Amino acid sequence: MTACAGCGRPGTSDECQGIFEELIAHDFSDARYFSVHRLTVDTYAMQHPDRYCVSAISLAAHLTGLGAAIEHRDPAAINRRVQHWLSTRPKLEKPALPAARGALTLDDVDGGDPIRYAESVMRWARATWDAHAGLQPLARVWIQAAMA
Repeated sequence: MTACAGCGRPGTSDECQGIFEELIAHDFSDARYFSVHRLTVDTYAMQHPDRYCVSAISLAAHLTGLGAAIEHRDPAAINRRVQHWLSTRPKLEKPALPAARGALTLDDVDGGDPIRYAESVMRWARATWDAHAGLQPLARVWIQAAMA
């Protein structure tokens, strides 16, 4: 059986990318779904780092986005500060990434209605965040640097 090289879900990596693009289109089709758009993107990116986290800067953007959504009350404000900080091109070292990237994949996202969608994206994000437990302290350091 073929599995996505990023998240391990059944099917090819290209099929996984196609499903992700459908989710993103869904976000843009209805503002009620868009509320978790950034979280959807960051979660998918952290499960597919060979494509979306090539540099330390791109890893920092997605890892801190995931951390901000999970651990903070105003992730949008933190994401704006992080984006500004990253635009200054700080010298960052890219750490090793975990081989296992979470027990849930985009297959676990329920697009049935906006509430179930947001809840399922959050469950997927938490599973991905948990899989990156070794990088959580670094995400917190990067968020603090951006907020300083």
